[in-house]
Amino acid sequence: MAVATHVRTMLSGSSVIRRLFTEGEEMKRIHGADRVYDFSLGNPDVDPPPAFIETLHAILDERIPNKHGYMASAGLAETRQAIALGIAPEYGVQVPPELVTMTVGAGSALSLAFAVTVNPGDRVLVNAPAFVSYANYLSVHRGTLEMIPGLADFSLNLDEFEQRLGPDVAAVIVNSPNNPSGAIYSKESLVRLAALLDSASERFGRRIYLISDEPYREIVYDDLGVPSPFSCYRHTILVYSWSKSLSVPGERIGYAAIHPAAEDAELLARGMTAMTQNMGYTNAPALMQRAVARLGKASVDVEAYRRRRDMLAAGLKAAGYEFDLPRGAFYLFPKAPGGDDVAFCQALKDERILAVPGSGFGMPGWFRLSYCASESTINGSLPGFARAIQRVLNHSS
Repeated sequence: MAVATHVRTMLSGSSVIRRLFTEGEEMKRIHGADRVYDFSLGNPDVDPPPAFIETLHAILDERIPNKHGYMASAGLAETRQAIALGIAPEYGVQVPPELVTMTVGAGSALSLAFAVTVNPGDRVLVNAPAFVSYANYLSVHRGTLEMIPGLADFSLNLDEFEQRLGPDVAAVIVNSPNNPSGAIYSKESLVRLAALLDSASERFGRRIYLISDEPYREIVYDDLGVPSPFSCYRHTILVYSWSKSLSVPGERIGYAAIHPAAEDAELLARGMTAMTQNMGYTNAPALMQRAVARLGKASVDVEAYRRRRDMLAAGLKAAGYEFDLPRGAFYLFPKAPGGDDVAFCQALKDERILAVPGSGFGMPGWFRLSYCASESTINGSLPGFARAIQRVLNHSS
């Protein structure tokens, strides 16, 4: 076989979300874009804040030496300094800029975090439901993702975490607000998780790191706060992307920040910088680094997502679907009528509705809907959602 075994394995389990997105493009070509209702991909379509566009224009108009050139692999000094200064008031942790690494979105930040913490054969734990690509990022470093079944309200299953911790566990991932459930983990649960990791690290003679994946931190509703592990556990690597907060996923800009009190913090940071070369990119995009350094807390209009959430939730509830209203992010995660998420997503596809089976997130029996979709798409889809659930209910009765 010419193709590496691990690549074949990765391809066999490649992202169902991306496959659905590609299939949706073909369906739109056949049926017309306004007759296909695509809820598959978390691809923000809300306009970036005006400050983002204004900042880009300003940077392009300025005379900046080597504006588009290479810089140190860890990123522009002024950008890392700006991020470090922004972390302090939000998380209550003073992070030196040397512990910040600019990355090509959150995906590369996660991969860097795995690169410096995971040995071949190690396990990484995450509460289910969880983002489908974690396993792929981790496989590059020969680690294994282990999903811990979440509780009924999608909160952290701490008892199960305690049972699964062992000497081969390198890290735990926390994603809050969560993709796909929209759940926000409580500070109490994060403090308890931190205590479990401290105890297990001492017991097994190995530091277990916590990777906090926070790309949806600003996408929250009802003025809710988002407690972060970065404020609860000192051995935390914070991962962030502006893809959602600025609605610029195609620009690929993010960062990883290491808690200054983490074990081997400086060595972790140096390892991340070195690994940017091994991963095939020299540095994060220069123009985007300059932009985010100036934008501070600028963010998209979350009210647009709240309207869509409420519109979709009202229509699904009226049709008989069961779900918890998400507190953050931009996904709805209903139970699959009939219990078979793959079969039900096929029933939705028959209505030209694209949804993602929960099996890919470690939660069979549920399915994900991304409401990064226009209000006309949501309204147009509701009759199809009603027909699909009625067919399943009538068939089972």
